Amino acid sequence: MNRGDGETDRRRRFGSLCESLRPDLLRFAWWLGRDRGLAEDVVQESLLRAWKSFDSLEDESKARSWLLTIVRRELARSFEKKRPELADVETLVAAESAVLAAPEDERLEEMRDAIFRLDVEYREPLVFQVLQQGAVLTRLFRARARLRQQLGLSPEGES
Repeated sequence: MNRGDGETDRRRRFGSLCESLRPDLLRFAWWLGRDRGLAEDVVQESLLRAWKSFDSLEDESKARSWLLTIVRRELARSFEKKRPELADVETLVAAESAVLAAPEDERLEEMRDAIFRLDVEYREPLVFQVLQQGAVLTRLFRARARLRQQLGLSPEGES
């Protein structure tokens, strides 16, 4: 077999893997990122990375887990590239920024007042949750508990 035949076989094997596993890769990327466009981009980039290192895959029966790992890492890389724009909540409140505006509703106003009565360490995680920021789960749990307490609501799980 000459070199051209080996490359053709390599392309055929990789193409077959991609064709059979792409739906699983897309579902996994969507499940992780909850965005169809992002999932499609991540899978495309992942398949490019996989093609470049296809020779390192020693056992093609492990291709699915190998590709899922590449997708997970590529998605993580895509989030590392994104730097969220941070805003100082106190400044927005003081300026009565339109960003904080919402349709007038008595319950919404009561909720907003209760949120702003929380200490900063508990108020921030609630705001971050709205802005889809992670890594605040403990503070978010405590903030929600304090907010329920201030609103006179029962703790989660109780009727």
